[in-house]
Amino acid sequence: MSNLPQEPSSEQNSEPKPGLLTELLDRASRLGLGQQAVRALTTLLVLGVLAVAVWGMSQFSKQISQTQEENLRATAQAIAAPTVNAATGLNGEELALAAMLPSFDGGTGGGLQRAAQPETIIPSRSRVEVTSYTVQQGDSLFSIAEQYGLQPETILWGNYDTLQDNYNFLRVDQELNILPTDGVYHRYSIGESLRTIANNYGTTPESILEYPGNDLDPYETNPDDPGIADGTMLIVPGGTRELVDWGPPRISRENPAVAAYYGPGSCGAITDGPIGNGTFVWPTPSRQISGYGYDPSVHPALDIGGAEGNAIYATDAGVVVYAGWSNTGYGNLVVIDHGNGWQSAYAHLYSYSVSCGQGVFQGGQIGGLGNTGNSTGAHLHFELLSDLYGKVNPINFLIP
Repeated sequence: MSNLPQEPSSEQNSEPKPGLLTELLDRASRLGLGQQAVRALTTLLVLGVLAVAVWGMSQFSKQISQTQEENLRATAQAIAAPTVNAATGLNGEELALAAMLPSFDGGTGGGLQRAAQPETIIPSRSRVEVTSYTVQQGDSLFSIAEQYGLQPETILWGNYDTLQDNYNFLRVDQELNILPTDGVYHRYSIGESLRTIANNYGTTPESILEYPGNDLDPYETNPDDPGIADGTMLIVPGGTRELVDWGPPRISRENPAVAAYYGPGSCGAITDGPIGNGTFVWPTPSRQISGYGYDPSVHPALDIGGAEGNAIYATDAGVVVYAGWSNTGYGNLVVIDHGNGWQSAYAHLYSYSVSCGQGVFQGGQIGGLGNTGNSTGAHLHFELLSDLYGKVNPINFLIP
């Protein structure tokens, strides 16, 4: 029995079975197709890998497109119905935009900050119409003109019926015309041409025609026959004219009665008296300029401040040619002729201690500082008049 053949054990039959790919290759080899099979299988494998790669990319692309679509839909919803984020104060659209910007430190260390201005700022527009102003206590011709950015002459040129070219006629509660620009306010009379009006005020008819405040059609209005209603007030922009000088006229010793229409202070004939030396001392103890300064066209004088009753001195030797009340707003007025081509005037006096024809000497007291006539406070209105230079600025001639 020992010589009988033995069956192989399971361990001997445990050799691994060939794989599917190996088996296919062996069969192809037995059929004489070995090399062709290898090439075919290799081609199939490459095609399979490519197919898997293409499928993977398509899935990835589809996922990205879906994500973008969801983001766009969310943004559209935020824009259509904006909501404010409680923490940032921004709505959905603003938050989306903010996310795209670099971070910024809003503290004071990064730069300048500007305070919020909740109101709307409307730029000022040029005025073209005449407006009205009520004179207040303490107003002066100069202060009103400065308030409206005008020359003092324009206030007078716009209110001749009220002020008659005399700033001394200014009164509290008066209603004044305030022109929109420097110039003259002219009352039109039937028969006048715009060309004549313009020539009288040193300007052109076009400046009157084209000024919007006059409501004239420059294309339809004839400058020589404008057809304007009688009494119509016209603004003459840039126009000027001579002002009436209501100050004391040149009063000579030979003819002092020339000032009779100024008031009862005029004098009769004067035959003799002291002659000045041509130098001028200050007429008051104070040298404080008060109120009006010198202006050759509007105020050809100097206003000197001080307490009411302060002494007033003759600036140079001469003869009194006017002493008394002035009807033109100067109150108590004294005028001295110095006999050498010079004359001095002292207005708004509280009192005066000289009389017509009296000789005075330089530095002698002639009265007291006051507030009489058209005056807004105690001061001396002081004028110097030269036959050669006219009314001059006293500051340029007074001894320091």
